[in-house]
Amino acid sequence: MLDIATELGAWCRDGRAFAVATVTGVRGSAPRPPGAALAVDAEGRAVGSVSGGCVEGAVYELCREALATGTPRTQRFGYSDDDAFAVGLTCGGSVDVLVTPVPAAAPERPVLAAACAAAAGGRAAALVRVVAGREGPPRGALLVAPDGSGTGTLGAPEGAALDRAAAARAAALLRAGRTGTVDLATEGGPPVTLLVECSVPPPRLLVFGAVDFAAALARAGAFLGHRVTVCDARAVFATRERFPEADEVVVDWPHRYLDTQRLDARAAVCVLTHDAKFDVPLLTRALRLPVAYVGAMGSRRTHADRMRRLREAGLTEAELGRLRSPIGLDLGARTPEETALAIAAEIVAVRRGGSGVPLTGGSLPIHPATGS
Repeated sequence: MLDIATELGAWCRDGRAFAVATVTGVRGSAPRPPGAALAVDAEGRAVGSVSGGCVEGAVYELCREALATGTPRTQRFGYSDDDAFAVGLTCGGSVDVLVTPVPAAAPERPVLAAACAAAAGGRAAALVRVVAGREGPPRGALLVAPDGSGTGTLGAPEGAALDRAAAARAAALLRAGRTGTVDLATEGGPPVTLLVECSVPPPRLLVFGAVDFAAALARAGAFLGHRVTVCDARAVFATRERFPEADEVVVDWPHRYLDTQRLDARAAVCVLTHDAKFDVPLLTRALRLPVAYVGAMGSRRTHADRMRRLREAGLTEAELGRLRSPIGLDLGARTPEETALAIAAEIVAVRRGGSGVPLTGGSLPIHPATGS
């Protein structure tokens, strides 16, 4: 449900009753991952999606039913070989959905509101709810901070023992930035399955070189949900007016600015300057950082000269092998916007393990992690 945190946070502040359906598990080919959610308020308004359209109508009705009865429930949706028009996923997979009513006086409502506020604000937090394994319908919610401290309760008969164990497991998932289910057993209580939804700050996209390609890439990065920084040593070019979509515009030498940043394994660094005095010291540092992507713009001739200079600067072949240059996928791009699309597509492919080849005519899984 944290993927619709902004809308749900507003509903919580308004005191609005609603029901939320959350994907808890995926098998085979399915369009939305665990954590995807659809919420329906008491007036029938809906936000979000659990399937991209396949079973939205059926899930909507389950939310309305949960609002009327006040009872949570779980439901599995899958493709029906006997009736292709039955309620199910025509892509061939299945999804498990947890439907939870949240009336205005629900005891877990403050926890859900705090979780939505954290997610909407880009702060790290994990929301834990019981999916299965407990007698009676699943209720309760636990909000876990990066340090493992928890707010709220899962309301289990064994009391704080399950909350403490759940907080520890949730903190581990939060450090990995992963949403999913975990099975947990504590002394004095039955085994339970928990859904842990993780909210993490947006990944960083650092664009070096205040050129027209950078403006288009800043727009693409913002569209993909990155926190975008544009950096250039030339103050006349690095202005807020030229890069309104960037979260920050920095005037500094690129390598000096990079030295001040703490980047995680999701970060992407794009070097668009194709000027050796900027590129070499910057790439010498960037290629030694544990970031997801490092790309540099330039012709093949520029690339060859850059590689020679980087070798002279002491980079190893393994470090040089991380460099995506010339930057981007081969889309035949010509304009800044097309080039930004090619770069953004390569960043997604590297992050998700995609091949970058057309899906048409292929037989490999579309979603390699799930084999779908």
